[in-house]
Amino acid sequence: MKQADYMAVAEKAMNQIKKGAFLTVKAGEALNTMTIGWATIGYVWRRPIFMVAVRDSRHTFGIIEKAADFTVSVPMTDMQDAVMFCGTKSGRDYDKFKECSLELSDSKKVTSPIINTPGLHFECKIVFKAAMDPVYLDAECEKLYPDRDYHTLYFGEIQDCYEL
Repeated sequence: MKQADYMAVAEKAMNQIKKGAFLTVKAGEALNTMTIGWATIGYVWRRPIFMVAVRDSRHTFGIIEKAADFTVSVPMTDMQDAVMFCGTKSGRDYDKFKECSLELSDSKKVTSPIINTPGLHFECKIVFKAAMDPVYLDAECEKLYPDRDYHTLYFGEIQDCYEL
């Protein structure tokens, strides 16, 4: 494990996230991972922040609503099959970890585990969340929501960032 400065690896992470990364959340006994392709890494409220978006219809939404934290695992090896499966199948119906042979590892600073794979890992404590209000959404962006299935945005303060 190699410690990483979140801003030094932000571009590398964001380029990979466009292809898919894993958002993993644990609350009590509930645990799920899902593929994310939209996110933001930055600095807000004098804190390093990783913002993720979860649609209210997703199984992960019910878990993250009860969670204090989340992790983002950004694979740097070919995991396209697992990324595709975790982005198209629901944790309500499948054990994604078993189906995709995803190994979990304990995080160092948060409850939610990481996907044990070579890549970048962000451990984040939720400091703010907000449901999208479509009234304020740009018309071009609105086209991305034909079913009006909007996201809730979760701002996580980055507690740790490292590369496996």
